[in-house]
This record gives sequence, C-alpha cells and structure tokens, in this order.
Amino acid sequence: MGGKNKQRTKGNVRPSSSGRAAELLARERGAVPGFVGFGTSTSNDLGYVPAVHGAEEIDNLVDADFRMVLRKLSKRDAVTKLKAVQEFGTMCQEREPEIVKGVLPYWPRIYCKISVDHDRRVREATQQAFQQLILKVKRNLAPYLKSIMGYWLIAQCDTYSPAASAASIAFEAAFPLNKQAEALGFCKEEVLNILQDNLLKETPDTLSDPQTVPEEEREAKYVRLVTSSLLALKKLLATLPQQDLDSLSERLAHLISQSKFWKYSKHKTPQIRGAIFEAVATLCERTPQLIQKEASRACPTVLLSIDDTDPVVLPPLWEAVLHVLSSIPDCWTHVNARKGVLPKLWQLLKEGGRGLATVLHPNLLPFISKLPQEVTDPKLEFYNTFFTSIILGLSSERAVASPSESAAIVFATVECLRFCLLQNAGEDEDSRRIQSVLIVDQLLPLVDSALGNASLQNGPLFAQITDMLVSWEKRADAPGEEAATFRRLLTDFWEGLGQLCVRHVDREEAEEGALAGVASLLRVMQDPRAAAGRLGRKKKAAKICFSDLERSSPKEAEETGEEQPGTEAQEAGEKGGPSPGPPLKSGHLVELVCRLAELNMVYVNERDSEKHLRFLSVLVSSFPSCQLFQVLLDPQGEKGEGDAELEELKATGERGEALAENPAVRFLLQKVVVWLRQDHRKETDFLVNMVFSTLHCCSAKEEKTLILNHITKMELKWGVLLHIIQKACADPGSLEATAGWLKGAVLGERLVGLARELCELGLRGLGSTAPTPSSKHTHSWALVSLALSQHHHNGKLIGEEYVEKIIDKLHATLSEAKNLSDAGNMEPLVSFICDVASNFFASVKGCLLLASAEDLLLTVFQLPAQDQEVTRLSDSLLQKLRHACFAGVHSLVSHPETDFTEGTFLHRAAIWVKKQLLTSSLGVKSLQVLVSAVQSLVETLLSASQCGGRLLSRFIGCLTPSDTEWKRMRQALPPQWVKCPLLSGRLRVTCDYPCMDVWKFRASGKLPAHLCASALLGKVVLAAMDLSDHQGADSPKLPDMKHTASEILFAMQWCEEMEYSPTVVSEYHRMLQDFNITDDSISKETGTSCDILETLFARSLEEGSLWTLTLANYIQKRDISSGDIKKLYGNVESFFPLTEHGLSTIQVLCPWLPKEEKESLTALSISELLNWQDAEQAHDHSGMACLAVLHCCLSTETATEEDVLLACVATMFEWRNSKEELFLFNSDLKKASAGLLSLNVEMMRFLSWLVAYSSSVLRDTHWDFLLCSTLAWLETASENTAAFWNPWVQLFVCQNCELIVTLSEFFSAPPAGVAEDLPPELRSEWEEFFVEGIHSRLLPLLVKVTEEYTEPDDPLFPLSVLRSMGEALRYVPVQLLNQNKLPPKFVAGQKTNLPDQLQTLLNTLTPLLLFKARPVQLTAFHILSKVMPHLPECDGEGDNAKGDDDDGEEPCLSPPAALMSILATTEELLDNILGGVQVGEFAVVQPLSDEYCCILGYLLTWKLVLTFFKASSSHLRVQYSLYLRKSRSLHKLLLHLFRLMPENPTLPGQAVESGTKDARTFFTEDLSLSVCKRDGLQWEVPHLACSVYYSALKDLPAMVRLWWNGQEKRVFNTVDKFTSKYVSGVLSSQEIASVHTSTQTFESMTVKARSATREVIATYSVDDIFIELVIQLPHNYPLGSISVESGRRVGVAVQQWRNWMLQLSTYLTHQNGSIMEGLALWKNNVDKRFEGVEDCMICFSVIHGSNYSLPKKACRTCKKRFHSACLYKWFTSSNKSTCPLCRETFF
Repeated sequence: MGGKNKQRTKGNVRPSSSGRAAELLARERGAVPGFVGFGTSTSNDLGYVPAVHGAEEIDNLVDADFRMVLRKLSKRDAVTKLKAVQEFGTMCQEREPEIVKGVLPYWPRIYCKISVDHDRRVREATQQAFQQLILKVKRNLAPYLKSIMGYWLIAQCDTYSPAASAASIAFEAAFPLNKQAEALGFCKEEVLNILQDNLLKETPDTLSDPQTVPEEEREAKYVRLVTSSLLALKKLLATLPQQDLDSLSERLAHLISQSKFWKYSKHKTPQIRGAIFEAVATLCERTPQLIQKEASRACPTVLLSIDDTDPVVLPPLWEAVLHVLSSIPDCWTHVNARKGVLPKLWQLLKEGGRGLATVLHPNLLPFISKLPQEVTDPKLEFYNTFFTSIILGLSSERAVASPSESAAIVFATVECLRFCLLQNAGEDEDSRRIQSVLIVDQLLPLVDSALGNASLQNGPLFAQITDMLVSWEKRADAPGEEAATFRRLLTDFWEGLGQLCVRHVDREEAEEGALAGVASLLRVMQDPRAAAGRLGRKKKAAKICFSDLERSSPKEAEETGEEQPGTEAQEAGEKGGPSPGPPLKSGHLVELVCRLAELNMVYVNERDSEKHLRFLSVLVSSFPSCQLFQVLLDPQGEKGEGDAELEELKATGERGEALAENPAVRFLLQKVVVWLRQDHRKETDFLVNMVFSTLHCCSAKEEKTLILNHITKMELKWGVLLHIIQKACADPGSLEATAGWLKGAVLGERLVGLARELCELGLRGLGSTAPTPSSKHTHSWALVSLALSQHHHNGKLIGEEYVEKIIDKLHATLSEAKNLSDAGNMEPLVSFICDVASNFFASVKGCLLLASAEDLLLTVFQLPAQDQEVTRLSDSLLQKLRHACFAGVHSLVSHPETDFTEGTFLHRAAIWVKKQLLTSSLGVKSLQVLVSAVQSLVETLLSASQCGGRLLSRFIGCLTPSDTEWKRMRQALPPQWVKCPLLSGRLRVTCDYPCMDVWKFRASGKLPAHLCASALLGKVVLAAMDLSDHQGADSPKLPDMKHTASEILFAMQWCEEMEYSPTVVSEYHRMLQDFNITDDSISKETGTSCDILETLFARSLEEGSLWTLTLANYIQKRDISSGDIKKLYGNVESFFPLTEHGLSTIQVLCPWLPKEEKESLTALSISELLNWQDAEQAHDHSGMACLAVLHCCLSTETATEEDVLLACVATMFEWRNSKEELFLFNSDLKKASAGLLSLNVEMMRFLSWLVAYSSSVLRDTHWDFLLCSTLAWLETASENTAAFWNPWVQLFVCQNCELIVTLSEFFSAPPAGVAEDLPPELRSEWEEFFVEGIHSRLLPLLVKVTEEYTEPDDPLFPLSVLRSMGEALRYVPVQLLNQNKLPPKFVAGQKTNLPDQLQTLLNTLTPLLLFKARPVQLTAFHILSKVMPHLPECDGEGDNAKGDDDDGEEPCLSPPAALMSILATTEELLDNILGGVQVGEFAVVQPLSDEYCCILGYLLTWKLVLTFFKASSSHLRVQYSLYLRKSRSLHKLLLHLFRLMPENPTLPGQAVESGTKDARTFFTEDLSLSVCKRDGLQWEVPHLACSVYYSALKDLPAMVRLWWNGQEKRVFNTVDKFTSKYVSGVLSSQEIASVHTSTQTFESMTVKARSATREVIATYSVDDIFIELVIQLPHNYPLGSISVESGRRVGVAVQQWRNWMLQLSTYLTHQNGSIMEGLALWKNNVDKRFEGVEDCMICFSVIHGSNYSLPKKACRTCKKRFHSACLYKWFTSSNKSTCPLCRETFF
C-alpha cells in the first residue's frame, strides 16, 4: 500500500493494490468473490465497486467528485453519510447526464444499503437524492431496476413518513400512474424474494453487526424492516394485476404457510401486528383462495385478536376481521365464538372501546350483520348482551370525557338497534319479545339516562331517535305486513316515553337537568334541523344506509356504499353533514307536549316553580300553537290578574276584540305579563321568549304592533322592554314583524321620557354627596343606547324625531355636567352618556346630519381635549370619550353631504380650539392633550373619506390665527430672549431696554399663546402630510403655509435663544422633538422652502429682532445658495440709510454675500461714518450702525485698504477729542442709553479687529488712544458693578475684556514682522504701566462682582461678564499676584508661613473655587495655579528654622491651610452626593448643577494641592504626605475618584475600541479647562477626575500604593484592573521617557532605560567597586511593587549587596516621586556609606527611607547613631526606652 503516513499523489485515480487484486480475481474466475463486498445482503459493508467485469475501466469512467461522494456513503458516521447523500443529490442535479450515468452501476448496492439506514434523516435524503438521479438519467435506470425495486418498494412503506413520501415521489417521477403496476410486475419475482427473505430469514443480528451496533439499534432496524416489508407485501398485492398474482400464487402460498409469518400477529411491537393484519386483509381481498387454504391459521390469528386495542393495530385488525368473515365462509368452525371471541368483544364494548370508539364502533353493524345464526342463537340473549354491553360503554371514562367517543357509541347503538328491529319485524312471539326487549329494556332506559346527562343531550342521540321514528312512521303508513308492527312499535315507544317524561316533570323538586333534557328531546323531535346543524359542524363520519330487506341486504348496502331506493336515512350532503329527516307526522308528539304543559302549569300556578316556568318557556317556544295555549289557559274562565288588560285591549276596537279571543294573546296578558311584573324575578329572558312565541299566533303585523304597544304602556320594568327590543332585533324576520311597533309613537315617547328621567336623575346625583343611583339603571342606559343604534337596512331603530329628542337631552345634560365641579359624582353620568353616544355614532349612518347630534359631538370632542386637572375625569372615561369622538367624526366625514360651513361641527371645533390657544393659559401637559385631540380629529378626517383633504384644508385655515393675532402673540412673548444673541454678538439691538424687574423672569407653568399655536399647527400639518403619504393618497391641499411655517420657526428660535430655560420652555422643546417639529420637517412637509425664506427676509427687514435670528438659523441649516440670497435684496444700496432692522439683516446675510457686494457695503458704511460729524447726531443710531456693518464685513475677510482703516481710526480719535461724552469714560452706566453703549461696543470690536489683523495701521497716538481708552473703559466698568444686571452693560464689559485679551495675546506673541514696526517704547509701557493698571482693577473687580451677585441662578447674574473677565485674568503675571492690591484678608488661628499678600490672595480666591458659577471657579483655579509652584519656598524657609533636634514623632506639615479648609468643606458634601454610589460605579453628574459645581471645586482644589506637592522639595514632600495620610484626605479623594471616573474612560467620539493600543482616553489627552467652554461639559468632571488620579499616581505613588493595599477585596480588584488597563501603560511610558530625556547627571553613576521591557538600569562605580541594578516596573505600576534585580557586581560583599538592593527597593516603594529621584536618594545613601557615615542599626540605611534624614541620635553607651524616626518607632513598638543594640537606657 506504500506506507501508512505517505501522501497519495494528487489526481491519482488508479486503484490501490487491493483494487487491482479484485480485478485480477474477476478476470481469472469470472466473478468477484463475496468477501470483497459484492454480496446482496444488507448486513455486508458494501463499497462502491460495481459487480461487473472490467472494474478498473468502469471505475475510470466515474467522475472524481462522484467517487469521493460514493466513498463517503460507505462510512458509518450518520452525519457524514447525510452530508454525502445531500451532496450526491446536488451533484446529480447540477452535472451533465452523461457524467451522472456513470454512477448507475454503483448506485443499486449503495441504495439497497442506505435506504434502510438506521438514521431516518439519511433515509429521507437518500430518496430525495434518488429522485434527482431519476430525473437526470430517466430511461437509463431500466437495466438496474430489478436490483433496486425491492428496497424501493420497502422505502415507500417506511415507518418514517417523510422518507416514505420522498420514495413515493421518486417512484412517481420514474413511472406514471398507469405504468406503476407494469413496473412492479416486471420486478415481481425479485421483489418477492427480498420480502420473503426479510420476513422469514432475517434476524436483528443478521441485519446488523452485533459487534459494532448496539442491541437497541439492531432491534429497531429489524422491527422497521419487518413492518415495511409487510406493508410492501400489501402494496405489492394491491397493485399487481390479477394475472401477475396468479403467477405468484405458489410463492405466496409458500410464504403464508410459514409459521413465522403468522407469529407476527403476536409480536410485541404494535407496528408489526398492524402491518400483518393489513397484509392479511389484502390477501383476503386479492387472493381469497389462498387464504381459504390457510383458514385454520388465519381465522384464529385474526378473530382471537379481536381485543387488541392498540391504536396502531385496531383499524387494520377490524378490517381483517370483516374481510375474514366475508372471505372464509366456515371461519367460525376454526374458533369458538362463545368462548374465544364474543366474551372479548363484550368486555371491549363495556369499556367503551378503550378510547377507540370512533374507530371500533362503526365496524359493529357490519360485524353483527355477518354473524351466522349458530353464533347469535339464542337471539334474545345475544341482543340483550350486545346492547347492554354497548350502552354500558357510554359510562366509560373516555366516553364521558370525549364527545366524539360518545357520539360514535350512540351512532353504533341506534344503527344496530334499527338493524335488529328490522331483522325481527315480524308478528311472531319471538320477534315481539325481541322488539319489546329492545325498546323497553334498551332504548327507553338509554333515553332515560340521557335526560339526566348533558353530554348525551348535546350528542346525536335525540336526532338519531327522531330519525328512527320518522322511518317507523313511514313504514307504518306503507302498505305491507310490517305496517302493523311499526304502528305497535310507535305506540309502545310513545307510551314509554310519555311515562318517562311525566316522571321527570311531575315532581316538585324536579331536577333542572332532567327538565332541560326533556325540553331538548322534544325540541329535537319537533325540529331535527337544530341537531343536524349542530352535528354538521363536526367531523363527517361514515353512515350505514338501511334499505328494504326484500330488495337489498345489509351486506350489499354496506359493501357497495351506494344509496339504495327507499332508504330512511341518507348519507350526509356535501356541505352540511347529515341532512335532517322530515318532521314527525303523527300526533304523538303534540299530545305529549300538551300533556306535559298542562302538568307543568300546575306547578307554576300552585308552587310558583321557576324551573317549571323555564321548561314551559321552552315548550311554548318550540310548539307555538293555539292548541297548546288553549291547554295553558285557566279552566272554567276564572278571573285573573290579566283580565283588566284584556278589557283594555278589547276597548281599542274591533281588532282588539278579535285579538282578545286568541288563546295565545289571552295567555300572554293573563299569564306572561303577570310573571313579567313580579319583582322577585331577576331573569326575564325566557319570559320574553314566551312573548314572541305568542306573537307567532298572530297573523297580521298590525296585530303584533297592537299587542306590543299595549305591553309597552303597561309600565313594565325597563330591563323587560330592553329584552323585548333585543329579541325583536335578533333576526331580520323579527325586525320586519315588529317594525311598526319600533317606529311607533308609543315606544318613542316612552324612550324619550326614559332619557329625560335618567339625565335628571344623574344631574341630581351631581349635587349630592350620596352615590349616584345611576348604577341601578344599567338596563335603562342600555335601552337608550340600543334605541339609538342602527340595525338592518341602515335605518334607525326608532322614529327619527324621537332620536333627535333623545340626543338633544343627552347634549344638554352633558353640557351642564361639564361645568359642574363635583367630578366624583359626574363620572357615572358622563360614562353612560358617552357609551350611548359612541354606540349611536358608530351604528347609525348619517346620524351627524342632525343638528343636535353635532352639538353632542362637539361636547364629546371638548371634554378629552382639556387637561384632566380641569375636567377631573378618569383615564378610562377619557378613553371612552376619545373613542366616541372618533366614531362620531368618522361617521360625519363618511357621509357625502358633509361640508365645512359656519355652524357645523368642524367649524365650531376649529373656532373653539383657536380660542383655547389665544385666550387660555395652557401648560405643556394641557397643550399636549389639546394637540392630541386635534391630531386625532385630523387623522380621522383624512382616513375616513374622499373629501377629507378638502375638509382638512378648510379646518386648518379656520384654525390658523390672523396676521393681527400672530403679531399680538409675538409681542406678548417675554423679552428675555434678547440677552443671549446680544452677548454672543449675533444681534445688534439698540432699542430702549426694559427695567430690571422685567429681566427677573418669573417662573410660570403656563406657555405663551404663540408657542401653543405654533406647536399645534406644526403637529397638525405634519400629521396630515405623514398620514397622506402612508395611505398613498394625494396630499391634502393645505392653505398657504409660508406664514404659519415662519411663525413656527419663530417660536422654535425663541426657545433656542431662551436657552431652553426656565423648565416650562425646556419641556415645550422636548414636546416639539417628540412631535418631530423641526425646521427641516416644517420646510419639507409644507413644500414652501423659498416662500419661507422670502417671508423671513421680509419680516427681518420689517421687524428685525428675533426674525433676524430665525432667518440666520434657516439659511445656515437649509444651506441656501448665494443666488437665492441675492434675489432677496437686489443690491446692497437698498439697505441704506441704515436702520436697526436693516443692520441686523445685513449681519445675517454678510457671510453669504459675494466679495463685490461686501466691498460695496464697506465703502458705503465708511462713507456714511465719515460724514457723521454733527453734535446733534451724537446719540444717533447711524454711527453705531456704520461701525457694525464695517466690522461685519471685516470679520468675513473683506479686503479693505489701510488708508480707509486709518481714516476710521482717525475719525474715532477725533471723536475722543471733540465728543468725549460718546466714550462713556467715568460715566454712570445706569443712565447710558442702549445706543450709546452699543456705539462703544462697536468701537471696541473695531479696535480689537485692528490689533489682531491690521495693527500696522496704528500709529503712536493711535496706540496711546487705544490703550488709554481700554483702561478708561475698564475703570468705568469697575465703578458701575451695580448696573451689571443690564445686558447692554454686560456686553460693554465683555467687549472691554475681549479687547484686553486681544492686547495681551498681541504683546505676548506679536505676529511675525509686526514687532519691528511697533513704536519703540510701546512694549515697555504695556508691561510696566498698562498691564498693572488693567489687572490691578480686573482682579478686585472679579471679587467685587462675586460679592455683589451671589446667586448664579438669579436671572440678573452677569455670567457672561465673569466668563470674559476669567479669560482676561489668565494673562495676569505672577509678580502682580505676589504683589496684589486686594484688601487684606486673614483667618484667625490660621498657621501659615506665607507673606501677607499671598495669604490674602489665597484667602480671597480659594472660596471662589466653590462658587456656583463654573467660570468663577475656573478663573480662581487658573490664578491660583500660577502661584502654587512658588508657595513651598516659604515652607522651606520656615522648616529650616525648626532644627533637627525634635525627639517626637515624625514632623508633618500642612499644605496651604486655605486649600485644606476647602477640602474639609467639600469632603462632607461629596460624601452626601456620592454616598449611594459604590466604588467602581460611575456617578453621572448633571452639568452646571449645584452638585457639579461642588465636585468641580473639590477636584480643582486637589489639582492645586498636587501642583503644590509636585513643586516642593523631597524633604518637604515627606512632611506634606504625612499630613495627608493623617488627615485621610487622600484616602477620601481616591474613593471619590473611583465614583467619578467612567468605567471606560475612552475619549468620546472616536471609532477605535477601548483597550486598543491607539485608543485615546482621558489619561492620554490633556484636559482643557477653558472658562468659555460650553460644549461637552458632561465629560468635564470625568476627565478632570481622571487627570487628578493620574497626577496622584505620578506625584504620590507611595501614598496611593499604601491606600490600595489597605482596601477590601472588591475595591482592591477594581482599582487594580482599572489602573492596569488605562493608566499604568501611560505612566510607565512617561517614566521611561523621563529617564531618556532627563538632564540630571550623577557623579559615578549612569542611568539607562529600556522602553520595550519597561526596565531602568543604574550602573554605579567607585574605585574598584562596580554595581549594576535593574529596576523592573510592574504591569500595574505604580500600584505594584517595583522589583530590583541584581545585575553585575564587582568588589561588593554579598550582605552589603543585599542591603543596598533592599534600600533601593525601599526608596522606590516609599518615596513619593519619580524613579530618578529614588535613584538619587539611593546614590546619596551609598555615597554617605563610602564617606564613613554608619548605617542606622534599626533600618540598616544611612538615609532614612521616608524623611531622608541622617542617623544623628547617638547612644551614650555604645555610641551607635540612629534616625530619630527609627528610634521613635522602636520605643513606641517595644514599650521600652533602651538602646536597640546594647540594651542600656537611652538618654
């Protein structure tokens, strides 16, 4: 074979040596021996090699892919085989026919194996693949058919249905239906051979290898193969023509003569038993002569198995039983019927067929019809036993539980009973005895038991008995000898039935079930259609047809299945189940009914029996005849309660007198009406049925109307009248018969009076505290609702005039109830009216054409359109009202006559909604409710009819306010919106500003009318357009929407400028977002983009202000082109002379103007500015406007000549000299006008632009003018802080600060080429005079503003001023801070080494870190961060004075006390804020909230402390860290940080996943603490927390490590995981990089770093000593311990080497600094050692590991020196004061 592990050459298709050996044997012997795998037994492991000569040649003809698949098919693994079979089928489908044909020689043997595979999926896939093979090769399969057909037939009988179905489909694909028998006949011998082998020879062990296949699998395969083989034998016998069967007779005789064949009937597996009985039945049918020869085996096998009740076995068993009885005449000679067969049958019947009655009992009639006389004698005993057994089966558990089982037993019982009576229909004594027994002992007891059994009553028993009686009546009337017999049978039956019924009825304590049973029986006998209809819905069952005995035997009828002439019961029709027989014609039934009714009346009259009265109702309903009513009347004409009613009826005229003589009418008035009036009756349905039963006896409609009108006037209970109307409307016939009464005046007036009574009662209930009695009138409200409902033919139920009266009353009542305040009592009344209205609107077509109905609908619309706080209705009732409104509007617009005119519902609804918007103060919730109601109305309009779009257009037009109303609403909007755009420079406004009180926006929960109207109209328009898009209909033609859309955009802009504050505005904005109302959606849906642009432009020129901002926002978001903008204004000259509104519009359009237009604007504005000279025009708007236009053009990079700019500056300089009052120097800003303030602002803006972009224009005098003006303006601002509430003053100060910032940036970094051109003394003047002048005023101004304005939530708070001052103070020099001129501020008891000025600065600014305004906090932080690095110098000086002779505990030193006091204050606050958050969880903080400011101040303070700590020396750092450790401040900080840092600190907005190498996190990116920052504030605190944690790890690693080691396990793991993942890598890289870039040098020591391995290598060499230490940073640096490993060493003792390594490890672990600082300490320690300084004998180090001191405390006895800290620790831990070495007392 070439070796086990050798690779086979690719493409080598030549067989291996074993294949060639097989070929050689074939050539020599002519056949391949069986051991190679060519046997036909399925137990062999077949390969794919074909059983023909020339194997190699044929093998080479097979496609390589097919060969691979065929090899896989021989594998044992089921999954492999399944995939291979599926692949084979796919290849057969896809490959060419010639390629597929090459597989045919291989296929038969593989198919024979895998078609009986154990895995059912493989078997199914095999047949599907075989089908594909057949479809491809077609006729080429013929040569291989005989070798396949046997297993193919077995596969078609597979016990797995999908596999069998697939095999059958393949068979049908190969052979048409008319060729299948021929194909089987062609292979019949081979097929029978295989079946015979499977049935007689095979065993589980021969089918499967016992050594490899489990026993359960072997047994299952054997059972399946035997079952399939038996079923295949049946299929073969049923399919082959008789000629082929005759040729196989000998072989079949041999098969059925084998004992093993018949033993299968006793097999433990039900499938095999069922299959053998199927085969036997087919043998009886197709080869009766063969089965007769084996009668001695067949009869006992089949008949003695009659009690086998396995569900699989029983159907084929009984088929075999019937075939054996038919095919073998002497079958009973081979079995003992009385001992072996019948006892088993009786027991089976008594048990109800053991749950198989539906299968078993249909066979009983054919069975008993085949029984010979010797088996049934004596007949009486046989019939008695048979029927007793079968009736007992009805009591079995399964029959009781299953209606189908019970029905099958009943059908079989009655059919067999009828058959037996027909068999014994003679007049001889035996026949009469049998007849009597069958009726008296069997049938009547069965009926008796059914009367008390509800399941039997609902079954087919009564219908079957009726059918039988109809048959008997026919035979009794037919001529012949049997007529007398059947008349006698009828008499006996009715006599017995009458006694039964009387016995059940004639009892005072009669059972309701029994009475119901009697009623049911009589009803079915009267009208079999009821039972027939009920049974017709059930599964169709086979039925036996009885025919005249003379013409056809039951056997023939049963076997042929054809309808015979003269049959009494026919097969069920095609559509409806069994067809009902004709009704009973004899008078027995009527006599029985009258007898029972008369008996029943006794109990009703004398005992007032409810049960008997109900029974009487059923009798009257089923038998409404005058004969019956006559029986029910009182005898002898006794006076009764109803006689007065009769007299009244007679008084109505001749028709009334005639009706009074009608027994049915007399019974109605004398009896039924009396029963209806009885108060104790709760249920009257059955009595109402009796009313209509009596009406059946009235022929004319007028008579029925007269009777019903008479009853209506009798003041019966409303529930009774309700039931009568409901009964009248139950079907079209009743409705037609009672139409006169329903439409009549009697009923109409009665119902109008009822509605009036109910409404008055409900309103009276509203005024009282007692519960409303409306709950007692449920029937009354239902009656009113029913009267207003629509029924057949779209007509109103009652007269139209009465409908209108009722609706009028309901509307009046609802309107009155709406205005009452007692909501608790209002609920029931409104609920009832709502139900009535909803029913009326939904059911009556055209109901809204009534004016009163429209009034009612309007009120129903208004109630749910108002807030619940107003109506105080429950949610459920509001939902009812909305449903009623929807029904009403839908009905309204569905009517073609609906129009939108004044006074109609739609017009009045629009007017009411508009009034709500304009006059009512609506909150957000109230507005949402109103919008929802109007939206629902709009959607209903569009969805209900074709004219919905037209109606909607007019509805929206009526809803939209007029221009005057819009203007009035705009003027009513609060003016606070102007502050934001004014301060941001987006708007120039010079109008008179409101007083201080106006700016104090009073928080209100109500919305301005303009916002309400905008939201509602926007939502209505969007809903209308969206709905029309979804429905695919044409968009409704809305009125001109450009003005409405503009107003909506105006409202949205107002909200934006208000910065969505206060709360009601933010809620309104969220509501707009929920409604999807945006500028895009409004413009898109209204389709008026250009129209809106033109409208906004016109409004901006006309009114300016907020319209200008709306125009700007619209242009920006809609990306309007320059061409469209050009169309708006024509040319820029049209803007001149400049007005405030024109200026605002120019400012908006300027960025989009062409270059030429902007140059023209610049020229025009400068020209007008230069001409503005007159003193009278000093306060004119023109100068400010010109400067503003100029600035707008310059800001958009408009080219301007320097001479022009110089002229402008010169003009301003001239104003300074001639009109100084314009500059507001030393002025009272409270009295300055908005125009003058705006003029100064524009001058500042222009000068700022000059400094930043065109400073070369300025000359010496101009610079002096500029700098002096800046300082003077600042001086003016400092003196007018009380006016900072004014937005124009705020703008003045902000622009002044912006000018200062521009100047500071300019002088700190002048643009290239500008510094040389500056005046020579300018820079020194700026630094020496102006900087000090500016900041000496600016810093106190900050403090002054925060003292005067303490509440940032106050609308008057000058936040923008503080923001601008903060930006300006970022440029304050440190020396000015050290020499500040702030008022002195000291704290009593505060320990400090700082100079007074610095301490004053700290005491003044540190409280501002907790100010509730973020700009103030950050300004204080930036100022303090400038001085923090200089503060440790003061502590260093103070510390040196202390000396080193302190014997106490290690000295500790506090960081600046002002900062620590802030920390102490905020720590407690943070404990309260973050107390509920676990360490490791992320606490989300709302930006700019009080909590946010507190946390921000806390973190900023720590940022300052860490800056201070980093700037201090190593010696001081020890004392500061000891203080922090004792105060536990750092401990609290770290706990808070792990609540404030996000779990994933990835920078927002990046696509890279967190944790990747390139991910940007809060630790890798610098934190920008800009004062003016407004976006992304939600990430500021988390980023700041990460920054503080990073600084703490970097500057205080030892303290953080100490804290970490002391935490509980959960916190320990959380900190470790977070730090390792996000911080350690950054810190390690920075630490290694700092070693690389360090400029620090050491004598005799070199330091190198390896960034890849995170190692630092220190090499120390002195004389002959050489030391190399390797410092390894841990993965969780700096939390983990830094490991120090030994490198090379020369000339150092081992012990000393270990001490030095331990010292370095100690320094790196316990010192709060970098690695370079730790190495410096270690080197200093080693140097001291070489200088002769002895080690401390406690810590074995020269330099102390914490405070870096030398050993100075010496023992007087042993003279050894120790560190003070070491001694202190030694004394406190040992509780002794002795020397650690000599143990002498230490002095």
